[in-house]
Amino acid sequence: MGFLIRLAITAIALWITTLIVPGVDVGGRSGGNTALALVAVALIFGVVNAVLKPVIKVVGCVFYLLTLGLFALVVNALLFLLTDWIARHLDLPFRVEGFWPAFWGAIVMAVVTWLISVAVPDSLADR
Repeated sequence: MGFLIRLAITAIALWITTLIVPGVDVGGRSGGNTALALVAVALIFGVVNAVLKPVIKVVGCVFYLLTLGLFALVVNALLFLLTDWIARHLDLPFRVEGFWPAFWGAIVMAVVTWLISVAVPDSLADR
C-alpha cells in the first residue's frame, strides 16, 4: 500500500511540475491517457532514483563534499533527463526539452513531493 501511495505522490508531483516548468511536458490523447502516462513516468522516475542515485552518491561523494551538496542538483537534473530518455524509448508522451528544464523540473519535483509527503500521514505511506 505504501508503494502505491508513494507512486501516486510522485505522479501528482510530476503533474504539478509539468504545469509549472516550461519545457517539461506530458501529454496524452485524453485525460486517462495523460494520467496513465504520469503514473508510468513516476514509476520510471522512482526506479531510476532507487537504482542509480545511491551509486552516484557513493561514486561522486567527493563532488558532493567539494560543492557542499550543490552537485546533487546537477545529478537530479541528469536523472530527470534519463527518465525522459527511457520514457521516449517506451513511447510515453513525456518530454524534457534540455538541461535547464530538467534542472528546474527536478527541483520542483523534489519540493512538491516533499510538501505532499508532509501532508500524507506516515501510517499510510509506511504500509
